[in-house]
Amino acid sequence: MWKCPKCGREFKNKEQDHYCGEPPKTIDAYIASQAEDIQPRLREVYATIKAALPDATEKISWQMPTFWKGQNLIHFAAFKKHIGLYPGSEAVIAFADKLTDYKTSKGAIQLPNNKPLPLELITEIALWCGKENAK
Repeated sequence: MWKCPKCGREFKNKEQDHYCGEPPKTIDAYIASQAEDIQPRLREVYATIKAALPDATEKISWQMPTFWKGQNLIHFAAFKKHIGLYPGSEAVIAFADKLTDYKTSKGAIQLPNNKPLPLELITEIALWCGKENAK
C-alpha cells in the first residue's frame, strides 16, 4: 500500500493519481488543479469539445470533466504521460481507422503529451458523441 504524504489516504498503486481534499466541482477548477505544464493542453481539449457541443451541460463525473446531455457524452482527464479522452466504446470502434496512431482501449483514447493534440479529430469525435449518445 502507498500512503499519500499530503492527505494520508492509502492506495494499492504507488503514487496513485487522486485528489487531496475536495475534488474540483467545475471543469475550470479541474484544469487549475492539474500540473502547470499540462493545463494549456487541457484548455485546448476543453475548448474544442465545448465548441463542438455548445448545448451540452458541463460537469464533473467520475472525477473527470464531462459533457452531458441526458447522459454522459464525452469525458477527458489528465495523466502523467497523456490526456485520456473517453467517448465510449462505440465511438472508439467508429473512429478506429483514424485512431491507429493512438493507444486505445474499450471506450478510451490516449493522447500522448509529447505529440500535438489532434483537435480536428477531437471535434469529429465530440460531434459524433453529441449525435449518437444524446439519442
